[in-house]
Amino acid sequence: MRIYTDEIINAICLHMADRRGVKPTDVEAQLSWEEEYGFTAEVWVNGRSQYIIEANILEAIEQYMFQQYNRRVFRSSITLDADEDFWADIAD
Repeated sequence: MRIYTDEIINAICLHMADRRGVKPTDVEAQLSWEEEYGFTAEVWVNGRSQYIIEANILEAIEQYMFQQYNRRVFRSSITLDADEDFWADIAD
């Protein structure tokens, strides 16, 4: 299975909203990839910015897959990739 940028951002927003105790609409996220840092996301919660690393993104995708698709996946089965778009391949 593969999910793309919009779903990855949704996963991050839902995850961060749950962790911060706010509504998902109070969270914004922007994905990026840099050679030095790998995959990261800048996340704004109620106007405050923070960066999360790939491990946090994978955790958000794990939770999202369980909540939205009722699929139990583990970080080791998720591979992030990007070219003009971002996506996550999730092994069965």
